[in-house]
Amino acid sequence: MSGSGITLRSPAPRKPDTSRGNWIVVSLALPPLSLYVHMPWCVRKCPYCDFNSHAAPELVPQAQYIDALLEDLQSDVSAAQGRALTSIFFGGGTPSLFAPDQIGRLLEGVRRQIPFDPGIEITLEANPGTIEHGRFSGYRDAGVNRVSLGAQTFNEDQLKLLGRIHGAGDIGRAVDELRQAGLDNFNLDLMYGLPAQSVAQALEDLESALALQPAHLSQYQLTLEPGTVFYHRPPALPDPDDCWQMQIESQELLATRGFEQYEVSAYARAGRRSHHNLNYWQFGDYIGIGAGAHGKLTRLDDGATIVRTTRVKQPREYLARAADLRVSERRVVPLEDLPFEFMLNGLRLIEGFDEPAFESRTGLPFATLDANLAAARRKGLLEHDAQRRWRATPDGQRLLNDLQELFLPERSDG
Repeated sequence: MSGSGITLRSPAPRKPDTSRGNWIVVSLALPPLSLYVHMPWCVRKCPYCDFNSHAAPELVPQAQYIDALLEDLQSDVSAAQGRALTSIFFGGGTPSLFAPDQIGRLLEGVRRQIPFDPGIEITLEANPGTIEHGRFSGYRDAGVNRVSLGAQTFNEDQLKLLGRIHGAGDIGRAVDELRQAGLDNFNLDLMYGLPAQSVAQALEDLESALALQPAHLSQYQLTLEPGTVFYHRPPALPDPDDCWQMQIESQELLATRGFEQYEVSAYARAGRRSHHNLNYWQFGDYIGIGAGAHGKLTRLDDGATIVRTTRVKQPREYLARAADLRVSERRVVPLEDLPFEFMLNGLRLIEGFDEPAFESRTGLPFATLDANLAAARRKGLLEHDAQRRWRATPDGQRLLNDLQELFLPERSDG
């Protein structure tokens, strides 16, 4: 994915209050632009979930929420700065609780405000337990051309323990519905490291997923996140060494079945990588609308800055607020934070990143990273090739948090 080619050079170095001295903006280019739409309701909150999701009321206010989303988008339309949207992602919550005609109405309204790239990818997350016959055909007609199914596991006991509302059979039926609708570009979300799960059981889950022939597969390790039921009442999880073995053997199995790992948790058949998620990991821009949605925007029309946005979190408050009050935070990212923010994303990619990408996406000279890169190489966590493309080593992938932390900014005590 390439940027727009628009480049701005700062008229003078900026000097933030930091113990690391002066920071010089070399050039900042507009990256691709995506849209994230948060749909906050689900049938039931899962005990492991720390997303901004809420049990749905008896009647989800679909039309009212779509109206609010379209009003919300107006707050950041100017950030497009001539760009078309390359991807749209409906996340949640459970977006498939919304009727196809409401999804279509939103897409039509978005297109009126920001143009769509001819090859735009439009993804809808769906719970296999919320799909009625013919529903995917409606989403396809509305403009959706990619679906992400939250399978998580095919083990019935584990599905119940995870609080999922679907059974293993619902996953296969949902895939059948996808194919009948002509939506063959779909992802299956899987989890491993589940309570009392063995390595063999994790691989059985993977085989069940592969039998459905998805175009893309995401596989995440279950973690106990603060604020969740599992965090306060933790189940017995597998030994960390077993979880590592699950990951290694899964990677090997997927490689033999034609799936290329291109990110820590993402595997795709040829040509089926997620454009939307790639834009995140390549430090692209995205407008975030909806309750609790986050956004990241490069502003060349406002002093060559990178801005983070956050929307009001609670759905009821989000709906009740006036359109211009739904953004709860809008902050310029300090220059000294940009290396870490870039690496937090870029180091997740198996192929890593190149030096021009860092400079165009952050506006900082690559030499800014010299000390951090040297420390990472000494620890054996980072490497580069002849084209100066940097990537995590196998040890760096396993100790990714430790590698990313090497790029944290130094803070002065004062």
